[in-house]
Amino acid sequence: MAAVDTATKEMEALHVGQNEETKADLINEGKTANSNGVVPAAQSSQPEDDDEAQADDPSQDGAQEAAKKKKKKNKSKKKKGPLQQTDPPSIPVDELFPSGEFPEGEIQQYKDDNLWRTTSEEKRELERLQKPIYNSVRRAAEVHRQVRKYMRSIIKPGMLMIDLCETLENMVRKLIKENGLQAGIAFPTGCSLNWVAAHWTPNAGDKTVLQYDDVMKLDFGTHIDGYIVDCAFTVAFNPMYDPLLQATRDATNTGIKEAGIDARLGDVGAAIQEVMESYEVEINGKVFQVKSIRNLNGHSIGPYQIHGGKSVPIVKGGEQTKMEEGEFYAIETFGSTGRGFVQEDLECSHYMKNFDVGHVPLRVAKAKQLLGTINNNFGTLAFCRRYLDRLGETKYLLALKNLCDSGIIQPYPPLCDVKGSYVSQFEHTILLRPTCKEVISRGDDY
Repeated sequence: MAAVDTATKEMEALHVGQNEETKADLINEGKTANSNGVVPAAQSSQPEDDDEAQADDPSQDGAQEAAKKKKKKNKSKKKKGPLQQTDPPSIPVDELFPSGEFPEGEIQQYKDDNLWRTTSEEKRELERLQKPIYNSVRRAAEVHRQVRKYMRSIIKPGMLMIDLCETLENMVRKLIKENGLQAGIAFPTGCSLNWVAAHWTPNAGDKTVLQYDDVMKLDFGTHIDGYIVDCAFTVAFNPMYDPLLQATRDATNTGIKEAGIDARLGDVGAAIQEVMESYEVEINGKVFQVKSIRNLNGHSIGPYQIHGGKSVPIVKGGEQTKMEEGEFYAIETFGSTGRGFVQEDLECSHYMKNFDVGHVPLRVAKAKQLLGTINNNFGTLAFCRRYLDRLGETKYLLALKNLCDSGIIQPYPPLCDVKGSYVSQFEHTILLRPTCKEVISRGDDY
């Protein structure tokens, strides 16, 4: 109790002392205020007056507001600047185009009997109705351009083929914002070497290394809502192969030029062959005429269907079926120093569910489970064994064979010309719009 009383007395004394000091301060303030003709404020409101004095100071207010505005301006400036793609590319393409409008491909006008389409108001209205579809496929094309631009900058002799493919595929997944069957990879990355013309990609454990003297066809696809961009180019480090690459590049561009509404598929093939076979290439002192591979074709493309039913030959004498308004086509050409004819060979890696297959009863439980995985992840889009591995599938080869034997899944083994020959390929996706022809996958590179 004594300790408490002593503490209480000390606090009271301290309080009295503070009151005396406060009174002295107030008297001094009152004198100053009276000399300026201002009535002093009450004791209890003194701390509030200090705050009000600060708030009422116009110079301070102005400085604070100016600082805030500057900060806001700086923030808005940062936001307004267009988003730039990183190196290596990592920003999804739809974030680079916040308006949702993606770049148009190369426009080529129709000629002769279809010249009227260019100015037809009725055809323009048809295009306006199709704009969402055009935008989807343009988004897929922009992903293709950005990925291939980066890949061309890093592909070097000595790379493992499996590393090359996985780098490319992971970048596609990131830039297209892979989302089940709505957006993603349209088919496995083809990286066929030398005499292998198409449909080769490494299976798990493959140790193939890219060499300086190799001729590699890099063929990969992207899609949005099933609208596929199928586009390919050839990589060769040795300049000795340049005429071979130039032959297929020119032949593909000829095919694109000749294609159009009402163009006959056979006529397009004849024009391609004429250009292709006008080239010669000297390899290790021996001269070869570049030949069109007669049993490989371009093709029409449908939603979720890479081979849409019509074939675009690359030699003369093909069918006289006409191209039609609104169709998508993959115009691709293959030039070879070999026989100009391919056969199935080597270990299979590419597979695809048959587009028109109905219900087929399956007895093997593993085959049923594998088919479920394929339906959920690929539908009727092509896939390869590495994609099944990535989904966690194991010991599935017998089940996969069972699905192939049942006619549900179609295997697509590598297509090879004669061993020791070299094959080159270039490919673009085109759209026959009502008013013009759009080369959707065209870029600065080819």
